[in-house]
Amino acid sequence: MESTIHKIVVWLQEQVKGAGVKGLVVGVSGGLDSAVVAYLIKRAFPNESLGVIMPLQSSPEDMKDAYDVMKGCNLSQLTIDLTEAHDVLYTNIQTQLNKKGERVESTDQLANANLRARLRMSSLYTVATNYNYLVVGTDNASEWFTGYFTKYGDGGVDLLPIVEFTKAEVKEMAIHLGVPQAVIDKKPSADLWEGQTDEEEMGTTYDQIDAYLKGESIPEADRLIIEKMHQQTEHKRKIATSYQIKKD
Repeated sequence: MESTIHKIVVWLQEQVKGAGVKGLVVGVSGGLDSAVVAYLIKRAFPNESLGVIMPLQSSPEDMKDAYDVMKGCNLSQLTIDLTEAHDVLYTNIQTQLNKKGERVESTDQLANANLRARLRMSSLYTVATNYNYLVVGTDNASEWFTGYFTKYGDGGVDLLPIVEFTKAEVKEMAIHLGVPQAVIDKKPSADLWEGQTDEEEMGTTYDQIDAYLKGESIPEADRLIIEKMHQQTEHKRKIATSYQIKKD
């Protein structure tokens, strides 16, 4: 595991050098994946790395865990409360949709969650520009394959250092790095709404997704869910689809 971590750290250093920038920034949510990335960028750039905490309808537990992660790896930190900015923007959007009589209430919860993710992405890039840093993503292999991320939200980043690792492998990495135990043990959640958990929303578990990615046999119901998620989210893993002129 130490060899794997070293290779990731060297890769991060190479990416920064190749881009001609100074360091790295990551949004720290209090979850496992962002914690691991926080520890990795601190190793790669002890003096040019930054963690940003962005409270926005966030649970107190997650905020505590986020600060504990920062303290644990001694990462420079910045807190940006996005509550007011989100409320103004989301309220205005809903008001305009209501005026047109075209608001679809059944999609409100998801639209709200995705807007929060995209506001965080925009904030990270604003901070990154200030410091001349790259934005580092936190998606793992299981999330990437199933598309369990917000397009141009937590999927809108410059670097993906743990995207080749399953959730179980990321957890092993976290243990080796010394991530706080409370973060390692908590149920995975994107904190999209109160009580939300990743596995409940997906309808399958990370264990089953990890097993599928390793080519192992899993229950048919889980296989169908995983493959359907992968198919329906293919657009998330590509840049915008462009029209191609067909030449005679």
